[in-house]
Order: sequence, then C-alpha cells, then structure tokens
Amino acid sequence: MAICMAKTIKEERLRWVLPIMTGTIKLIDAARVCPYSKRSLERWVVAYRKHGEEGLEPLSTEPKKYRVETSIRIKERVIEIRKKTRKCARKIHWQLAKEGINIHERTVGKILKKENLVRRYRIKKIKYKYIKAERKPGELVEIDVKFVPGKIAGKRYFQYTAIDTASRWRHMEVYDEQNGWNSRLFLMEAMQRFGHRIQAVKTDNGFIFTNRYSGTYKRLDLMPRGVHSFDQFCNANGILHYLIDPGKPAQNGTVERSHREDQEKFYEQNVFKDFDDLKRKLKKWNMYYNDLEHCGLNGKSPNEFLREY
Repeated sequence: MAICMAKTIKEERLRWVLPIMTGTIKLIDAARVCPYSKRSLERWVVAYRKHGEEGLEPLSTEPKKYRVETSIRIKERVIEIRKKTRKCARKIHWQLAKEGINIHERTVGKILKKENLVRRYRIKKIKYKYIKAERKPGELVEIDVKFVPGKIAGKRYFQYTAIDTASRWRHMEVYDEQNGWNSRLFLMEAMQRFGHRIQAVKTDNGFIFTNRYSGTYKRLDLMPRGVHSFDQFCNANGILHYLIDPGKPAQNGTVERSHREDQEKFYEQNVFKDFDDLKRKLKKWNMYYNDLEHCGLNGKSPNEFLREY
C-alpha cells in the first residue's frame, strides 16, 4: 500500500489536524506520536477552527515593522559596493566603517539577500574548526603559475604569483614563457619588493620549480644529475624550498584562492590590447588587492598588517 507524503507544510498540518477535528483521535493521544509539539497541534486546531484550511498556511516570520529601519541611502550604497566589487557582507561592513557609516555586517547580509545578490550554493558546505598557526611575515611564501586566459595579440602569457601566508601580501608578474630562469627572476623581484626576509617558499612539482619528477629523477638509482636552478637560487639565499604532494593543489591553497580571485574579478572583467596593457592593469589590480580588507586578517589589508607588525 503506497503512502502519499505531504508536499507542502499546509498539507502536513492538515494531516494531523483533520483526525482531531473529526473526533477520530484525541489531541493528547495525537501529541504522543506526532513529531511536533503539543503546543503546535493546539495552535493548528485553533487556527483551523477560525479560518479553515487557509489558517494552516505558514506565515512569514519577517517582522512587519523594524525598530530602526536602515535608510535608503545606506541600502543603495551597500548594493552599489556589492555590484562594483563583489565584496562579501563583512568586507562591505569594514569599508562602510571607514566611510563613517555604522552598520552591522548581518544587516548588510540581509540587504544583499533581499536584493538576490548572494551566491546560492547547491550543497551545504561542512565547516571545520582549524587551529590557525600564527606565522611571521616572510616565514612561508606560496608561489604558483596561472595561465592568462586566452591569447593576447596572438600570444600566450603566464602569471607568476607569490603570496605571503601570514600577511596575504602578494606580488605578481607576467612572462611570455614559464621556465626555471623566469622562476628565479620572479623570486628575486618578490624579495626586493617584500619588506621582510623570505625564509621559505612552497611550490608545486612543476618542471619550472623542481626536477623531482622530470627525466633526471626517473633513473633507476633515483639520483639526480643536477640540482634545479630554482633550488640553487634558494640555497644561495638561505631559503627553504617545500614541495606539495603530487596531485594535491589544496596544500597550496592560499595562492590557489588568490588565482580564483584573479579569474573572477580581474580577467573576466577586463580586455587587454597588448602585453603592456596587461602588465599595467595587472599592476593596478595587485595594488588594489594589497589594500583590500581580508577576513583572515580581521578587517586589515595586507599593507596595514605589515605596517603594524
């Protein structure tokens, strides 16, 4: 025998109220097997007696009148910032605080949700509690390479990114080729621009950073014929070089997350005429990123974190 499940909240409530109203079962007996509370059953019965089936229709829990309603000017400012920068509610709250507008981040979130400006996730994410290790600036810098989407003037380019895991400060450069020499040159530029000594770097196992999985290491005796040029530069400057496990880019998650930010907020919103135009716009974007508030820094920007350290 097939049992039809209720498709709406109204049908579910009606399924429990009708036997009580017809006298088939007493309310106190229904409360013993009902997954809802006795108080809920009593409210539904009263609502059914007053308004019939329409009384079982669920009502909105949103308050009809707010004690202090947010002004239209602030709401429009929140919507403007969201559409222009795609910042989250907390970052919008921090930016408005700098502009002298005091509004809670939850209020900002409600405004974005009401205007359908929030991202909808299909699957509810599981939140894990991690113990955050406090690092000093320069203690660990993650480096990775991103393909610049498409071709510019018929040529392909590569974006090198170095990001400090403590301050989220980062440096980016674009090259027309990815190789060991450009990797050394990029790390040298990052060391000159970063105001602190870089103690260690972490990269993937690409041929531009290591020969661990290249032909020199695939011999039977597993002995390399020579040290990679990037490792030579790190050894000469007293920098430790860590490698992530093969096939696990999440271990380089800080720089991978910044690459996603580049893709969504830089490359998808800009068109480049030539290589010089790409470098100029990328430099402005990098300056903006280093002055942007970060949730991991409790509302501080990377430059502010380094100045106050």
